[in-house]
Amino acid sequence: MDTGAWLPYVQSYGYVMLFLFLFCGIVGIPAPEESLLFFVGVVIAKNQLLLWPTLVSCWGGTMAGMVAAYGAGRRWGSPLVQKYGKYVGITNERWERSRDWFCRYGKWGILFGCYVPGVRQICPYMAGVSRFPFRTFLLLAMLGTAGWVVPLTLAGLLLGQHIHIPLISFPLAGLGLFLLFLLATWIGQRRRKKSVES
Repeated sequence: MDTGAWLPYVQSYGYVMLFLFLFCGIVGIPAPEESLLFFVGVVIAKNQLLLWPTLVSCWGGTMAGMVAAYGAGRRWGSPLVQKYGKYVGITNERWERSRDWFCRYGKWGILFGCYVPGVRQICPYMAGVSRFPFRTFLLLAMLGTAGWVVPLTLAGLLLGQHIHIPLISFPLAGLGLFLLFLLATWIGQRRRKKSVES
């Protein structure tokens, strides 16, 4: 999803849409979380949004997504895994080991996982599945999401204040980065294929 798709919604519905986009991104519905936060900072620099309401709505949406994913994992995760896990190779022993691992090290994933796509979606769900203490989860999630939302938004704000970036350039830059990603993936696959053949 590029900025051209969601910017009109943000301009029309404001902070509620920011909340919803970040919520969807955390619970696993595709949304451009990092690029959204950075771009919102640029939009703040252009005086189209206000800083504090933006930070509150982005942080609130992220937190609501974290709590919803935790609740879903706690409510449905463990029974589903125990009932159907054997069909995908998740034995009771493996399940207990992964729960023990998350109880020991999962707090770091909750605290810093927002910076890693995929981890920020899985960690709150796994915290619920493994019955990670909710109060500890909530505290770590509050700190972790603030440590993700605020710096990315402020980076966009600072860049937007010092460098003139036309808003139309963001979809083009996103497309360019996507094409570079595809090219790098293609080159990597060719190299792997050649190394296997030789």
